[in-house]
Amino acid sequence: MSRPIFVISDGTGETADRVTRAALRQFEGTRVVVQLFPNVVERATLERILKQAALQQAFVVTSLVSAEQRMFANELAKAFRILQVDVLGNVITGLSGWLDAAPQNQPGLMHRTDEAYFRRIEAVEFTVKVDDGKEPRMLKQADIVLVGVSRTSKTPLSVFLAYKGYKVANVPLVLDRDPPKELWEVDQRRVFALTIEPESLEGIRKQRLRTMRVGGTTNYGQLDYILAELEYSEDLFRKNRQWPVINVTQKALEETAGTIVNLYVERGLGAAGGEIGQL
Repeated sequence: MSRPIFVISDGTGETADRVTRAALRQFEGTRVVVQLFPNVVERATLERILKQAALQQAFVVTSLVSAEQRMFANELAKAFRILQVDVLGNVITGLSGWLDAAPQNQPGLMHRTDEAYFRRIEAVEFTVKVDDGKEPRMLKQADIVLVGVSRTSKTPLSVFLAYKGYKVANVPLVLDRDPPKELWEVDQRRVFALTIEPESLEGIRKQRLRTMRVGGTTNYGQLDYILAELEYSEDLFRKNRQWPVINVTQKALEETAGTIVNLYVERGLGAAGGEIGQL
């Protein structure tokens, strides 16, 4: 039977849930069920959940911003003999001492609707609107422009970076077809080139064709055509030395996004828009 993990928070619980699931990746083959209890602000609610945890012999992860709730949870965990990990308490206490400042003890501050929130919404809307070469006239409004042949992760990377607050446009490179003239009007320091190993791209494209139930008459998944496309794109990259070339072969989205953001910041184009990672 699956063993239960209770994640309890007086906010959304997203932070504790992600930390828990990230930690669980180190224990392949284990059978657990993670149950999230968000917005637990009443003592009675917290006590009821911890009693349930004791009955089910659950492992408990808490992210309680309220000092009173943290103290009450610790007392109940000891009384009910529950194995509990507090993912925020020690950090808040440590920071309070180090900064010589009292915490606000107010849940939900991380997810409040502020200027950064609206910037992310605007970035996502922009990125969706200009995806895959649409609206080339808007390229100059982008913070980041990605270029590469089909299936080099341009769209998922664009969306991932948009959620970090960057307006991202991507331009597909097609064999023997010139990119839009607007690409040359962009600040070339903002352009990032994506490439991939041909064999890897062949496998990705063939899987794409199978998913779309397209027959073998197209050259889209043929290695000869892929090699010609990559040669065309790499020739274009060599002519534009300001474009960093990033090989996405077998790289996680977060890793490639992190590389792009680091280069973006190093070039003085802006600050990091947010944490690049799963935690």
